[in-house]
Amino acid sequence: MNAIRLVLLMVGLTLLASCAPSKFRTYNGPPVTSVQVWKTDRVMALMSGTRVLKTYDFEMGFAPQGHKYFEGDGRTPEGVYYIDRRNPNSDYHLSIGISYPDEEDIARALEAGLEPGGDIFIHGTPKLFADRTDWTAGCIAVSNDAVEEIYAMVQDGTPIVIYP
Repeated sequence: MNAIRLVLLMVGLTLLASCAPSKFRTYNGPPVTSVQVWKTDRVMALMSGTRVLKTYDFEMGFAPQGHKYFEGDGRTPEGVYYIDRRNPNSDYHLSIGISYPDEEDIARALEAGLEPGGDIFIHGTPKLFADRTDWTAGCIAVSNDAVEEIYAMVQDGTPIVIYP
């Protein structure tokens, strides 16, 4: 009898877990061909050709003005990069990687005797930072709901253009 109860409990827990909302969404719309980011306006647009599919507000590095030059400067990079990886187990809900630093970024930092830094992502926002402005070390932070959409819509290899 105890074995039957245990099996029923396990089945019930499995069914309950399957009802929990997933942070992994599906997307079947037009392909995202680029991500356009305007730091001054704090707007990010997912584009399919010249058509805007979706826009998002965001927070960025704690020193928002200017291009990222070295590790720890708190700036969000500017220029043309690519989405190059994703982290489904991010401390920031979900995250997709930006290919900073490129060869020019590395050379510029090393010429100054500094490290260029790295690990720049578009990611979600933990509750701790939900009401802060420009709190990242150089990343682009959106709401957790937004990063779920972005994670589903944007594929690795997609260009991302970050404007001042």
